[in-house]
Amino acid sequence: MFKWFREYKQRKILQKPFPDKWREIMRNRVPHYTYLDTAERSQLEQLVAIFIAEKNFEGCGGLTITDEISVVISAQACLLVLGLPPFQYLKLAAILVYPTTVAMPPSRTSMFNGAGDIVPDQQAILGLASAGETVVLVWDAVLRGTRHATDGHNVVYHEFAHILDMRDGAADGTPILPNRERYRQWVQVCEQAFFQLRNDADKGRKSLLDHYGAVDEAEFFAVATEIFFDRPLRMQKEMPALYQVLAGYYRQDTAARERRHRKKASRTRS
Repeated sequence: MFKWFREYKQRKILQKPFPDKWREIMRNRVPHYTYLDTAERSQLEQLVAIFIAEKNFEGCGGLTITDEISVVISAQACLLVLGLPPFQYLKLAAILVYPTTVAMPPSRTSMFNGAGDIVPDQQAILGLASAGETVVLVWDAVLRGTRHATDGHNVVYHEFAHILDMRDGAADGTPILPNRERYRQWVQVCEQAFFQLRNDADKGRKSLLDHYGAVDEAEFFAVATEIFFDRPLRMQKEMPALYQVLAGYYRQDTAARERRHRKKASRTRS
């Protein structure tokens, strides 16, 4: 009954044309939108329309929510689930957006509390995902991610990867997978890559993945997601096994998408 009602409401949302203003914002402010083919763009626009209609965006610290803010965040959040089954963000209720870096009060001494929330230390944060129900984002950090779309740092991808990770009730770096074999492969590949990253971090060696991913498995998944969408060609070349398990989970070939985009851009320049 509830599923039918959700689908009915979404059909009503999609009966309205996608606003030209929103599409222009995505073209100008969400670089990876331009990487998509026509069918993918249409699908992403549908997801964005539903996301904005269903989720509550709240401006904090004096920030007023604008179309630009809601569309830029929604487009990146929905890009992650472009190939996944519906209702990945079903439990997500609110996106709280601050204008600049925010310091959160201390609430515990360990990385995760009993409910599986990702809880920050008493420090300045750029984003926060909590129990799959709320995401906190800093707008200037979001903008940095869109301006530097190939540097491997994107706070929206990072925090919404945590939301996907927590769908099974645990922030453990393993999202919901379709079968036992896929879980086995995930653990084998990600465990090896995680401990390699931890070893690199301990020894001060550079890595494609940000050393913050060595904190724990949840942060590893979020950091790996940033690279999978921001720098897929390098990930496919340098970490092919990790690229393959992420491509299998997200059901997207981001490396092929970037190759297509580069080829198109090269033809345009010539």
